Amino acid sequence: MKRYKIIVGITGASGAIYGKLLLERLKGLEDQTETCGVVFSENAKAVWKFELGEDPVRVVHPDRVGRFTFYKPDDFFSPMASGSAGYDTMIICPCTMGTLGRIAAGVSTDLITRAADVMLKERKKLILVPRETPFSLIHLNNMKLLTEAGAIICPASPSFYSKPATIEALAMTVVDRALTLAGFELETFAWGSTEEQL
Repeated sequence: MKRYKIIVGITGASGAIYGKLLLERLKGLEDQTETCGVVFSENAKAVWKFELGEDPVRVVHPDRVGRFTFYKPDDFFSPMASGSAGYDTMIICPCTMGTLGRIAAGVSTDLITRAADVMLKERKKLILVPRETPFSLIHLNNMKLLTEAGAIICPASPSFYSKPATIEALAMTVVDRALTLAGFELETFAWGSTEEQL
């Protein structure tokens, strides 16, 4: 089974629950993970605390937890700032439209945008999970440009056909979709996998 070198970027878009569930899901996939570098933007920490009612420092520290290594958003000396580190994929979840726009323009103002730029130039997998509605023409054009550059846009649009009973289960449908796109093997609902279809 392949073991991935993955980067997780968490930005300040509403939807901190997606970032939290992504990290929790990855902790259960350590047999498929060689290493996981995690970067929170400063706004992501504030939104996390506001939406989830908990201090993100508990997640961010200590700097190393198992195969997880947490980096500061201004740490351009981290491995993910260079293509030579050989990461396989990066998921930005949730992804603000500001972050998405900077990546589309090639503007690397922090470690998240720099790492994303590296993934694109190295032709590696970059998955962006935007949490915004509605989209402006600028948003759509930026997503089009990134798709043409090789990124995957995976909007935080949960699915309902698995009949999720909780907010966490609903949000997990997005997280599992992103991880499946990244190549991870998951036990998750797949359309057509049950007889309870309409």
